[in-house]
Amino acid sequence: MKIIFATHNQNKLIEIQASLGHAFELVSLSQIGFNEDIVESADSFEGNALIKAKTIFDKYKIPCFADDSGLEVEALNGEPGVYSARYAGEPKDDKQNYEKLLKNLEDNNNRQANFKTVIAFVDKNGHYFFEGQIHGEILIEPKGDNGFGYDPVFQPHGYEKSFAEMTLSEKKEISHRALAFKKFISFLNEK
Repeated sequence: MKIIFATHNQNKLIEIQASLGHAFELVSLSQIGFNEDIVESADSFEGNALIKAKTIFDKYKIPCFADDSGLEVEALNGEPGVYSARYAGEPKDDKQNYEKLLKNLEDNNNRQANFKTVIAFVDKNGHYFFEGQIHGEILIEPKGDNGFGYDPVFQPHGYEKSFAEMTLSEKKEISHRALAFKKFISFLNEK
């Protein structure tokens, strides 16, 4: 079965293909020649993921999935949320984003936060959502050099390290993205 992953990120594609095995042929947006920008105008991760997946399915009539992720901080009423990648403005800059976050939290004792990923899958039968979340807290200062985004300032509950202090394999075991993809892959394998 052929499925389009609405991404240009070849590393994500390879990682998911390895988890799916040979029953599914994953193709990226680059591989189908789609290079247009899809405007993510929704105010939720579900909405943005669905916009991407539905846009591609409507154009190519091939089952498609897309993901959207971000950080939600309790004391900031869920910010940066869907604006996580561009929290500090354009162009997107990971360090400026987490520095803005730390500044916005500097007088706040509530550091509770969660990373969330939502996958939207669209086929001829409709659309489906798969969610993964990991809860933790925002550190006072960045720690670690691995990862990307908010990884240096996010420490998951039950761990003594930030995401940026973990190895890729450690992070992959517990991350929000991994949890969402496990649910999605289980769904596909049951189809």
